[in-house]
Amino acid sequence: MIIDTHTHIGTSLGFDMREEYITYMMEEYGIDHCIISNADCATHDHSQNPIPKQYLTDHIVSNTKAISFAKENEGKISVALWVNPYENEKPIEELIKNNRDIICAVKFHPFHSALRFNSEKIDRYIKLAQKYSLPVVTHTGCGECDNVTLVYEVAKKYPDVNFVMVHMGLGTDNTEAIDLISKLPNLYGDTTWVSIESTLRFLEICGDDKIVFGSDAPIDGKDTYLNNGNGDRSLYQAYFNEFKDMVSENTYEKIMYKNAQKLFSIKDI
Repeated sequence: MIIDTHTHIGTSLGFDMREEYITYMMEEYGIDHCIISNADCATHDHSQNPIPKQYLTDHIVSNTKAISFAKENEGKISVALWVNPYENEKPIEELIKNNRDIICAVKFHPFHSALRFNSEKIDRYIKLAQKYSLPVVTHTGCGECDNVTLVYEVAKKYPDVNFVMVHMGLGTDNTEAIDLISKLPNLYGDTTWVSIESTLRFLEICGDDKIVFGSDAPIDGKDTYLNNGNGDRSLYQAYFNEFKDMVSENTYEKIMYKNAQKLFSIKDI
């Protein structure tokens, strides 16, 4: 069984991540469950410049679209609400109240919000996640807004909220993220664009209970699991194949689905 905890729909930022790509890749590559977030909620481009208002999509509209897609694929898809921290949190709370069975997390992208993860605007939404016992998943990189130290500081502030460092510091060797995750029981990592070598190092330092499988699919197209868009073998092929022989069966199952089931309260797969 495989649960991919980090997938997307949306066409913002120049991406083409269609809903049908999700259903295709689940069937083609044997993915049993996906957690999706809608990238159309991004407010800033790849240079952290504000996206012009005429091209912005309201995060209620985008998240409602994700929820509708999940309802059409009941039991196979859950939603991590990608929130726009610049907007009022009350409408998002209504979405959570009315769709708690489908919504499994609150998602942030500090880089594409151009907001430091410890900002007051983001803090409002973390309190909302706390209120509804939802984990927080956030993009992490090595910039001013999305560095792993900020996530560690916020996770330490909210010990009763679980946090997932997506990418474990994209663009780094993951060493700092792994070290910080080892220090807090409510801080987790994921495998999105993380090498097998880093994951093996993670297991040595943090154990096998605090990491989940994630991919960013279909960011490189509907065959992201197969190749990286340039025709080169995707690193996820190693997770599906060679990794099985590098760890115990129990550890493999924990990373590929059991940890996600527990962390995101996913049932009835």
